[in-house]
Amino acid sequence: MLLSSLQRFTVFLSTQVRRLGTGLGNWLVGSPRLKAWFYPPLKVETPAERYRQFNEYYFADLHEQERMLGDEPRMAFYHTAINRHVKPGQRVIDLGTGTGILATYASRCGASQVYAIDHSTIIEHAKELAAENGVENVQFEDVHSTKFHLDEPVDVILHEQIGDFLFDEAMVPNVCDLRDRVLKKGGLILPSQFELFCEPVTLDDDRRIPYIWELTDVHGVDFSSMDRSRPQNPEYYRLASCDLGLVKHFVGDPEPLVKVDLYTIEEDTLPLTVTFTREVKRPGIIDGLAVFMKAKVDDDLVLSSSPIDPGRAPHWGFRILRLDQWRAELGETWEVSLTVKDWADPDTWTWTCENITGV
Repeated sequence: MLLSSLQRFTVFLSTQVRRLGTGLGNWLVGSPRLKAWFYPPLKVETPAERYRQFNEYYFADLHEQERMLGDEPRMAFYHTAINRHVKPGQRVIDLGTGTGILATYASRCGASQVYAIDHSTIIEHAKELAAENGVENVQFEDVHSTKFHLDEPVDVILHEQIGDFLFDEAMVPNVCDLRDRVLKKGGLILPSQFELFCEPVTLDDDRRIPYIWELTDVHGVDFSSMDRSRPQNPEYYRLASCDLGLVKHFVGDPEPLVKVDLYTIEEDTLPLTVTFTREVKRPGIIDGLAVFMKAKVDDDLVLSSSPIDPGRAPHWGFRILRLDQWRAELGETWEVSLTVKDWADPDTWTWTCENITGV
């Protein structure tokens, strides 16, 4: 009885505090002077500005550099590409140099001058590493690439601004800005050709994690009512993995969602809605859409983040855009639609996947 009274008093007290806080907040908002003091206007940032701030500390983390340097397919891809295509005497930009590894490759190919650009503090380590490894003809530029200027154009732009979603590391605006301002006519961009995929997939039976509202019998407990409480956080509907055992198979035969040529693309030319169909070649539950990329330099020099490619570059994650589970049968046709407001911001992506067989 005493406990019950205490509980009622606690509820009463918390209710009064909430009412007082709400009233005080309304009073402050109603006063222009007090509102400006207690609720200063938030600075509106573009996705590009937010990513620029994120980039400054994220890639300064040595563990992130370790993951990239330890990614053997990635490093072999770039080492081969630079050795094949950077010629003695050329002037080169390394966009987002990090530890300076790509700039070092270019220097050792005989480049007369390499401009290694990075606005993260990692560039201080890059300078030390270059000195300790006897790397010559590299000029380190502690500046964002959009603020970098040259009196003479360069022959080659090197870059690795490739995100898990391909576009989420500002590759297109940053590379295209340098392309239009400082690259010679007929100059080289390495790499320049990309494909983005968004494929319906079936996950491994032992690795599948349904939405909570799809769990209708957990030893007699039904969670289907949770469908009314679907989270509003966009990240909840995306999974990230580097695990080759997660995806059992693609439902259909993969084809690129978008193809990118950095020599010709402009940021505003990317489509904002893409719709395509897949014939079911491998039946099973459609758990989601696997987002991954391929980068190409030559026909025999391709870098992949595919979830079923044993030679994939492991430091890139593939992403799963989650779906309510539906079973796809052999020969059916399923339609996928992806709508984006900003390709660089996956929080703005929405997607559907539905059976249109017989429609």
